[in-house]
Amino acid sequence: MIFEQAEFHPGGDRAILMLLGDEMSFDLNFLVHSVAGRIRESAMRGVIELIPEMASILISYDPDRIGYEDLVAELDAVHKGVGHSEDAELDSRLYYVPILYFDPWTRACVDDYRAKIKDKPWDGDLLVDLNGLSGLESLKRVHAGTEYWVAALGFWPGLCSLLPLDPRCRLTAPKYNPPRTWTPKGTIGLGGAITCIYPDQTPGGYQIFARTPMPIWDPHQRLAAFKESLALFRPGDRVRFVPVEREEYDYIEAKVEDGTYQHPGVSYQRFSIRNYRRWLQGIDPAERF
Repeated sequence: MIFEQAEFHPGGDRAILMLLGDEMSFDLNFLVHSVAGRIRESAMRGVIELIPEMASILISYDPDRIGYEDLVAELDAVHKGVGHSEDAELDSRLYYVPILYFDPWTRACVDDYRAKIKDKPWDGDLLVDLNGLSGLESLKRVHAGTEYWVAALGFWPGLCSLLPLDPRCRLTAPKYNPPRTWTPKGTIGLGGAITCIYPDQTPGGYQIFARTPMPIWDPHQRLAAFKESLALFRPGDRVRFVPVEREEYDYIEAKVEDGTYQHPGVSYQRFSIRNYRRWLQGIDPAERF
């Protein structure tokens, strides 16, 4: 549920955890980012950094400039001022992410896991069976059929949690148990109803079935998209997966390697909650393409 009254908890002596609800939903996450945006705009005294997540915001602050109780009172006033307005809008960049579905690298990763840790169905087949799809082509069509909302960043630098904006494209899957010891950089994974892109070679537990050659995190800031930030995405951005074949994958990978790749995306759009909800009313959420 979305809380009518925000909950506040100390996060040590220099942070406050602000809880706005206890569900995993787009409406709650949109509220999180709306409140975070208002806090930034307010230039609130003593606030150092905001970390918005799926249902909460962690606020880092300087206790020498503002006390806990005073900051809670100001944060609570911001939350009450935002409410659940249908008129809320956020700046929202859109990135087009090229991906190769059912690629050889994630297949090799799964095969290694099955041989050394635990046998399991191949991830693509598991997703097809669990979501009532007709086959791998149906999985590809459904997964690539929607824009995704960047709900949060975390767990690893640049790693994004993506919510499908079209409910007809919602897929679900259990996580690995135990998790993998490695995952190829650029892997696309699904856990629960969340899609992610692995920014580097890391351990992981999401079901994996595709890979992108487009970097989303660059600690060396070689490419133009990373000049202002090591991470490509910001919460409130949107992602659209674009299926490519191996030839296109290799071409993009070569452009990344020589430092000339330009990330495809647009930065001039705003996301309207009113328009989105109006659009939802005109579709059948149970219908698959």
